[in-house]
Amino acid sequence: MAISVVMPALEMAQETGKLISWLKKEGDSISKGEPLLEIETDKAVMEIESPGNGILAGVKAKPGEDVPVGQTIAWIVAPGETPPAEEASTASGRKNRAVVSTPVASASPNSVAASELSTSPKAAPVASSRPSNQPARISPKARRLATERGVDLAGVRGSGPGGEILASDILAAAETKSVSPTSAELASPIARLTAERTTQAWTTVPHFFLVREVDAGALNEARQKLMPELERSSGVKLTLSDLLVALVARVLRKHPRVNASWASGGVHENADINIGLAMAVEDGIVAPVLHKADRAKLGEIAAQRRELTERARANKLRPADLAGGTFTISNLGMFGVDAFTAIIIQPQAAILAVGAITDRVVPVDGRPGIRPMMTLTLSSDHRLVDGARAAQFMRDLVEALGSPQQWLN
Repeated sequence: MAISVVMPALEMAQETGKLISWLKKEGDSISKGEPLLEIETDKAVMEIESPGNGILAGVKAKPGEDVPVGQTIAWIVAPGETPPAEEASTASGRKNRAVVSTPVASASPNSVAASELSTSPKAAPVASSRPSNQPARISPKARRLATERGVDLAGVRGSGPGGEILASDILAAAETKSVSPTSAELASPIARLTAERTTQAWTTVPHFFLVREVDAGALNEARQKLMPELERSSGVKLTLSDLLVALVARVLRKHPRVNASWASGGVHENADINIGLAMAVEDGIVAPVLHKADRAKLGEIAAQRRELTERARANKLRPADLAGGTFTISNLGMFGVDAFTAIIIQPQAAILAVGAITDRVVPVDGRPGIRPMMTLTLSSDHRLVDGARAAQFMRDLVEALGSPQQWLN
């Protein structure tokens, strides 16, 4: 029996998904669970697996198209079987037939470093017919993008069902308006999502920044002392990032507002402390999440960090790996960066930027001395965290970094 491949709903209130690419050609054999296609939603680029065994047939969508959720885009058929005729939709617009298997995320907008968006003009979308005196329907995402990019809806022709204006129509109109014919080719989906999300956060979140210079000697000593036992027991190499995740999570217990979110025009205090750890991938940055990090043992954090890093580098992060973050750490010390400021990941209250540990001449007991120093920069959302709260959090974090083993016990 033929199995339908439909555009899945991966997010709440998702109306459409953009087909990025088919990973199999029509007529190719495919096994259940094998990667079949990539789609883009508001929040990520997802790799979708095949819902069954068979041959890919009846492909109805092309790369670059925005497809309504629930619409059949292809079929998995048995050898010699013909794809069924077009199936009827339910009243909700979702299909009644088979659902695709669990998606795997290959990119996320949880970025902490903005990427420059370079685009080329697209042809104007072809509108579906509708009476001239009837106003165009428009998706919520498209309406938001039109406001953000200054696009006049009167000049946009919708390419969706019944002439509905989709987000892709707004993006195409904005590109046609602002991009010169000599611009470079389109940015990758990861880079484009990074640019969109960081631009939105930077222009809508009232950032302010606090900087502290920290003596990292105790942190280095704790790592050297704890690393051999951890490697023997679990085979995982302990990193400074692991220690930072553990200590930041435990300090956040005392500062729930720094772990809060801005939602529906108000403060929402999160029950769990879930630390996002920014990681570089090809064409962008992702921030997979270590859930309930304040309750996790150091070895558990190190093992989970290693697993997430491996999946991120292989573009195999799952949606659950990227969801639920309440605070993010971005560490660029391994690149020799002394200090930087990071852009908050909405709806989180703050993000911590960590610079390199370097030997510096500082006062030690009233005399010049050389100590391993590190610069921490906290970016905070002033709607959630005022200056005093942010300063108190940084004070306690510096204390924890000065006596890490006391906080880890």
